[in-house]
Amino acid sequence: MTRVRFAPSPTGFLHIGNLRPALINWLFALKQGGEFVLRFDDTDPERSRTEYAEAAKQDLSWIGIEPHLVRYQSERTALYDAARGRLIDMGRLYPCYETAEELDRRRKRARALGKPPIYDRAALNLSDAERAAFEAEGRKPHWRFKLDGRAITFTDLVRGESHVNTATQSDPVLIREDGSYLYTLPSVVDDIDMGITHVIRGEDHVTNTGAQIELIEALGGTVPVFAHHNLLSDAEGHGLSKRHGALSLGDLRGAGYEAMAVAIMAVLTGTSEAVAPHADLDALAEVFDLSKVSRAPARFDPSELDALNARLLHTTPYAAVQNRLEVMGISDAEALWLAARENISKLSDIEDWHRIVTGPVEPVIADEDRGFLNEARDLLPPEPWDGDTWKAWTGTLKDQTGRKGRGLFLPLRLALTGRPDGPELRSLLPVLGRKACLDRLS
Repeated sequence: MTRVRFAPSPTGFLHIGNLRPALINWLFALKQGGEFVLRFDDTDPERSRTEYAEAAKQDLSWIGIEPHLVRYQSERTALYDAARGRLIDMGRLYPCYETAEELDRRRKRARALGKPPIYDRAALNLSDAERAAFEAEGRKPHWRFKLDGRAITFTDLVRGESHVNTATQSDPVLIREDGSYLYTLPSVVDDIDMGITHVIRGEDHVTNTGAQIELIEALGGTVPVFAHHNLLSDAEGHGLSKRHGALSLGDLRGAGYEAMAVAIMAVLTGTSEAVAPHADLDALAEVFDLSKVSRAPARFDPSELDALNARLLHTTPYAAVQNRLEVMGISDAEALWLAARENISKLSDIEDWHRIVTGPVEPVIADEDRGFLNEARDLLPPEPWDGDTWKAWTGTLKDQTGRKGRGLFLPLRLALTGRPDGPELRSLLPVLGRKACLDRLS
């Protein structure tokens, strides 16, 4: 079975840039009939927070993502310890005692000599006495994974045939001086243990893939299929982050955006598929394909989200919003919704039109229009009213008064709604009803 994973660090709130890989994984699993694992990379106890993990689950649920499995890496340390022991026994994990300052000096020296600034594996040549001397100084080792140093080829579902030469890379640090694990070892161990078949993530991880494939093979795992998609950036091409003002999913929800509008923008931006309304994630899964993901940056423009949110609401059926409207205190409002939905940008905008329909409203009546509106009142047809009532009424008014166009319609709109703009009165008139129209025309 296809099984994918989304593995955020619970060190802050998810924003729309984080949502992109989460949704791409979800849609891929949905289309393949597979499973989605939510795995929290919470091995850093100082920065990880339970409230961020809980918020992430709520944010994903708001979008429509319900994981098949939720796991916390902080609860799986025994697995990582076992893998660490195996790698040490194999000679693939070795202790290093250099300080950060010493490593920085070596990199600078290598660059000055025109050499690549990769780790020189000096720690492998340390004698037992030298290691003991470092530890007597109070130094604690960090641990590096010894790469084979070879060309690794893999088929990327976005980028095609890809090549990474680990001979040009430093042996990656897997364990810090304090004994805590960096991202790579727990991620690989979990991917093997959880049977992850496809690793779909941002293109910033491409260079890590060679080392991770070597680590997977060293631990006896099956190498998954990889796909590295472009990252979501702001309209100027800068990376999205909370520090640089990227709105969290909670902020977007609080601002009244539709979950589907946020989902569509997060996924279809930066693809060859047009950013357009889709009813739900099942429909979005049908049009999204990794082969459509561009190699160019995916630039997110908030104004496009505003426009998409409005377009989505303009075609949303009443049944899809009925419960939410009832929470807002707007019941039995299908006629109002169908009349006004094309004039709203956020769902909360319907409250203005509900207020206008139910009143009270201060009609706007110019002195020169008072006689015309009195005549309009007298010519109001009897109920029941339907979508043809407006045409019949204004047709009679045109014949009786000689008014037409703006001179006919605007005074009626201002008197009936108090506004110069809004839904077609053909649709709104039956919602207002005859009594309200009589009162406002008077």
